[in-house]
Amino acid sequence: MRRHRSRLPKAGVCLLALLVLAGAVYAVWGAFLPAAYMGDGMFTTGQANTEQEWRAVWISYLEYQQMDLSGEESARAEFSAVFDNVAAAGFNTVVAQVRPFGDALYASSVFPWSHLLTGTQGQDPGYDPLALMIELAHERGLRLEAWVNPYRVQGGKTPATLAPENPAVLWQANPETSGWVHLTDTGLWYDPGVPEVQALIVQGVTEICANYEVDGIQFDDYFYPTTDETFDASTYAAYSNGQALADWRRSNVDNLIQQVGQVIEECGHSLVFGISPQGNRANNYDQQYSDIARWAQEGWVDYICPQLYWGFDYRTESGSDAFAFQNCLQSWCAVPRAENVALYIGLGAWRVGEGDGSAVSSQEWYTGQNLAKQVAALREASAQGYAIYRYDSLWNGANDLCASELAALAKQNGVA
Repeated sequence: MRRHRSRLPKAGVCLLALLVLAGAVYAVWGAFLPAAYMGDGMFTTGQANTEQEWRAVWISYLEYQQMDLSGEESARAEFSAVFDNVAAAGFNTVVAQVRPFGDALYASSVFPWSHLLTGTQGQDPGYDPLALMIELAHERGLRLEAWVNPYRVQGGKTPATLAPENPAVLWQANPETSGWVHLTDTGLWYDPGVPEVQALIVQGVTEICANYEVDGIQFDDYFYPTTDETFDASTYAAYSNGQALADWRRSNVDNLIQQVGQVIEECGHSLVFGISPQGNRANNYDQQYSDIARWAQEGWVDYICPQLYWGFDYRTESGSDAFAFQNCLQSWCAVPRAENVALYIGLGAWRVGEGDGSAVSSQEWYTGQNLAKQVAALREASAQGYAIYRYDSLWNGANDLCASELAALAKQNGVA
C-alpha cells in the first residue's frame, strides 16, 4: 500500500525511538508479562484490494457476548456461521473487534486475554480467536481487519474484574505510574498524553502486524473520553510546554496516529490503517481531540469511515438539517484527503425499526430499504465503500424489517 504521509524520522531512527519508549514501559511492568508470543512468521502478502468497493460488517464485543467462545470447536462454529452470512450477502470485509477493553482476543505479550472468551480476563482459552477468525474469513474470500480501541480499559463496569497482569492494574499499583490511568464516569482509561501509554498502544499494534495475517488495523471513535480539565491535569503540567489544553490533547492523539501508521507501513505488506470517527465532525475535534481532517490530508491513515447514523430527513429539535444523511455525507466528501486515502461511510443498522430520534426521519427506518438507499447515495457521491454497524442488528435483528433491509443491501451488493 503506497502512502503519502508527512513522515517521521528515517525508519531506523523511528524504530530506535519506538524501542526506547517500549523499554520505558517494560521497565515499569515488563517483569510481570508473559513471554512474547511468536506466530508462524511474518505475513508477506496482503488481502487488500483498493480497486474493489469496501463492503464491511462490524463484529463487536456485543456480538461476542452472545457467542460461545470458550473453546476452539464452539468458536469455529460461531465464527463460521457469521462469516458465511456476511459473504452470502455480498460483503467482502469483516472488521472484528480484537481489543475492546485493554485486553486481547489474540495471544499477546502486552495485554491480557479478554474476559469475553472464558469469563475471566487473563485466562487462556486454549486457542487463538484472531488466528481462527483470519483463517475462516480468508477461506471465504473475506478480508479481516483488526478493530482496536486504543485507550479504554473498562467501559463502565465491563469487564467487572481486571487481570492482575493487566498493564493498567500494574500501573495503578505503582505511585509513580498511577497517574497514567484515570477513572471517569464512563469507565477506566489510559491517559493519551503519557508517552509510555503511546508506546504501549504502538507495541500492541506492532505485535498484531508481526504475528497475524490481518488485512488492516482500525481504530474506532473513542479517543479522549472527556473534556474535563481535571482528567489529565498532572500530565498537562508535565508535558504541555505551554500549549493550550485542547491543542496539546490533539497533538497527543496526532502523535499516536503517526506512530501507528508508521509501524503499519513498515510491516512490509498490504496492510491498511483506518479510523472510524463520529459523524459529527465538531465532536471529533472539540470533544475527543481527534483531528480527522488533518490525518486524512496528511495521509497518516489509509481510510476514514465516519459513522453517519442519521436518516435522509433527519432534523434536530431546533430544526437543523446539518446531520441529515445527504448533508453530512457531502460534508465528509468535502474533507481534503491525500492521494490513496479513501472515504468510506459507516451506516447504522441498529436504527432499523428504532428510528434516529427525529420525528421527521424516523419513519425512514421502518421502510425495510433505508440502508440500501444510503448505499446508493454514497456511491453517487463517490465514497469508496461502506460498513454496517453491526452484525447482530441485521442478521439477529429484533424485527422483520431487518430481513428486508438485509435483502435490499444484498441486492445493492450484486447478490440476486
